[in-house]
Amino acid sequence: MPLLSWSHVGVCCSDLERSTAFYEQVLGFTQLFTVELGPEVAATMEVEGRFLSRMLRRGDMRLELLQWLQPAATGDGTRRSMLGLGLTHLAFRVTSVEELYDVVERAGGAAHPVTRSVLDGGVELVYVTDPDGVRIELMSGTPDFAQPSG
Repeated sequence: MPLLSWSHVGVCCSDLERSTAFYEQVLGFTQLFTVELGPEVAATMEVEGRFLSRMLRRGDMRLELLQWLQPAATGDGTRRSMLGLGLTHLAFRVTSVEELYDVVERAGGAAHPVTRSVLDGGVELVYVTDPDGVRIELMSGTPDFAQPSG
């Protein structure tokens, strides 16, 4: 099989610095590098224009933030419906879902406590959104899927 490994998830954002601060402050990411790209990747991006690409890391996860310089990004910043085809959300295991509400709000995102569910066994799930409305699921009391099951 030609597949080598997982690489990253890309998230389009309206303000690179604001989104970087959010992912650093709320989810503990750190910056790897930032590069400006344009015509050299226009075929891949399917857009003629220029953008900033900032790669963040947390453990073995990589998150690429993309801020379009020209043309402007589209969208209204509201969270997408869970019925929409394609990527619906990012998900992270946390020690407590409620403890992050204030941190999310201070970092420019939004907490959505009405989305909180508690499952048998004490598993808690809730959605928050980043400054551009990307859904992020916070999960407490869940198994670590990165660890082999036994």
